[in-house]
Amino acid sequence: MLILAIETSCDETAVAVVKDGREALSGELLSQADMHSVYGGVVPEIASRNHAAAIGQLAQLAVKNAGVAKEDIGAIAVTYAPGLIGALLVGVSFAKGLAMALGVPLIPVHHIRGHIAANYVAYPELEPPFLSVVVSGGNSLIADVRGYTDIRILGRSRDDAAGECFDKAARVLGLGYPGGPALDKLAQGGDDKAFALPRPVIAGHPYDMSFSGLKTAVVNIVHGAQQRGEQLDKASLAASFAVAVSDILVPRVMAAAHECGRDKIAIAGGVAANSRIRVDFLRAAEQRGLSLFIPPLDLCGDNAVMIGCQGYYEYLAGVRAGPDLNAYATMDADAPARIRPL
Repeated sequence: MLILAIETSCDETAVAVVKDGREALSGELLSQADMHSVYGGVVPEIASRNHAAAIGQLAQLAVKNAGVAKEDIGAIAVTYAPGLIGALLVGVSFAKGLAMALGVPLIPVHHIRGHIAANYVAYPELEPPFLSVVVSGGNSLIADVRGYTDIRILGRSRDDAAGECFDKAARVLGLGYPGGPALDKLAQGGDDKAFALPRPVIAGHPYDMSFSGLKTAVVNIVHGAQQRGEQLDKASLAASFAVAVSDILVPRVMAAAHECGRDKIAIAGGVAANSRIRVDFLRAAEQRGLSLFIPPLDLCGDNAVMIGCQGYYEYLAGVRAGPDLNAYATMDADAPARIRPL
């Protein structure tokens, strides 16, 4: 089955054609990072307007590059939650019109479920059950993936997401937006033990996380050095920051895998592209004899391939939406109750 998938939850406009939930025939993406870098972060109104301007042409390009005809498309999948509401509405509106014009089912897909599903394209052998950690610009959570559409959240960030924390730390270090790649590059030459940074623990909730204190600590170190007129070792601060995020994530994920009896762990989301976090997860999984799955860099960030993949399994589960489909800025990945299977 061929699914045309649409992703517009933030500042990437993406359209893909995916076959049977496992094979990407095409994957088109237009990033707005350069437009938003001037402002140090995503401006929702600008993001929405640029989605509207680009999505039609990207859809045509995705079908063309997949080597298929519009008549071959069996369903339309679209991200409907969570994300920037204006940006989501552009994708949802376009998807509804396209599904109606082609006379095919419309499949609503939760963005976080899509991130998890990126691993199915990268690793055709991966099947539930497994444990997954999703670390992106807007979400950080640990999930027990019992089935393709049966997901239970075990823990989440109580405040900032890990990706948001990366961006804000990069901004105060003068690295611009998006901050993750630049911070990772800077950290390569630093001493990761140079700065003592917090690793918060939330009493009674062993799998929940907190990143706001870590972000604040970095901001205070930078501002303190500026006020004293001191030269700051930015590379070592970046390296110390990366290892602190890793120390918050890795032990929790390993403990959750042990408790749930999972021998497979899948990493997802843009922060999974960070080299220190990838290495630490690989080392921890190897020490425990666990199989670790990390998607390639092009599937870590927001993309439409992951939406087409998860859309296929939602379709098999009977999930459909009509012309009244709405977009939602927030929604738990384990309880998308506003859409009911037929």
